[in-house]
Amino acid sequence: MTGFFGTHNAKFDDKGRVVIPSAIKSAVPADQTRFVIRKDRNSGCLEMFTWQEWEIMSQAVRAKLDLAFNAQDIRYWRTFMSNTITVVPDAKLGRITIPEEIRKAAGITKDVVFLGVDYKVEIWAKELFEDGCFSDEEFDRMSRQIASRA
Repeated sequence: MTGFFGTHNAKFDDKGRVVIPSAIKSAVPADQTRFVIRKDRNSGCLEMFTWQEWEIMSQAVRAKLDLAFNAQDIRYWRTFMSNTITVVPDAKLGRITIPEEIRKAAGITKDVVFLGVDYKVEIWAKELFEDGCFSDEEFDRMSRQIASRA
């Protein structure tokens, strides 16, 4: 499993391309260069997974669904998979292209923050990034709550 860490700034060009920060590229084994990107359903960012990590997560979700006979499960899976793309960085610069409709769903125009969150990378519109994080006080309160869990 690949672990991603750190906060990295980047910019999209006019063609919808962005260079993956070198710290993120260097964390990915050479044989794992395909990524899955989708809109995070719980926050305002995009999520980027290695293909291997995506398979683990999506198979865990799919295993809980009856995609042959349950209409609700089928609709759930359809929604889960919507606005999901695969990308392969170009060999020269490590650029990826993200379609405009997916960037718009996350409020991304030009400046972005890549945030390594262990098993995935979040891609935030720079102006929305702080809203997706706890304040110091909220973080301290949540840390105490987590520490008190059995």
